[in-house]
Amino acid sequence: MKLLEDKILSDGIAVNEHILKVDSFINHQVDPELMQELGKEFASHFSGKGITKVATIESSGISPALMTALALNVPLVILKKQPSKILNQDCYQTVVTSYTKGTNYELTLSQKYISEEDHVLIIDDFLANGEAATGAVRLIRKSHATIAGIGILVEKSFEPGHDKLTQQGIEVYSLARIAKMGEGFVEFVKES
Repeated sequence: MKLLEDKILSDGIAVNEHILKVDSFINHQVDPELMQELGKEFASHFSGKGITKVATIESSGISPALMTALALNVPLVILKKQPSKILNQDCYQTVVTSYTKGTNYELTLSQKYISEEDHVLIIDDFLANGEAATGAVRLIRKSHATIAGIGILVEKSFEPGHDKLTQQGIEVYSLARIAKMGEGFVEFVKES
């Protein structure tokens, strides 16, 4: 999606071959108009797939996921990273390894918000090695819901995450696909 690629080139900061800072418009300060357009794009791409819920992992995926849920007119379910004193019973849980932090966290979903009748679209900010998205899929499948697909804002196509998910039979739709990057430069995958 050219709109997102242009924003990455103008406001993103490629620190090195693995780290792209987008905190000025995605995950610290949020550009609401951009998020609305990204949500509309995800909704358009996945329309007609019978989506009943949109899900995301807190916190960077919340803005685009909310706008996608709004465009699809379905609820947003947020998968929690932090244990809760009140959300400790009747939960699905799985352990996920954070790519950016190199730590593990327990992903939690209340059983009352997703059921076997649901067809869930997962939205996330980044896809690199696919651990977070795979954890979200694992958690949602514990409820016996089906996965409609995964929408990603920024995919690092040189990392194994995309293949890891598609090998599970999951459609991955990424709005900006990075072929390579390094300090001060980002090169996108050329769409044919």
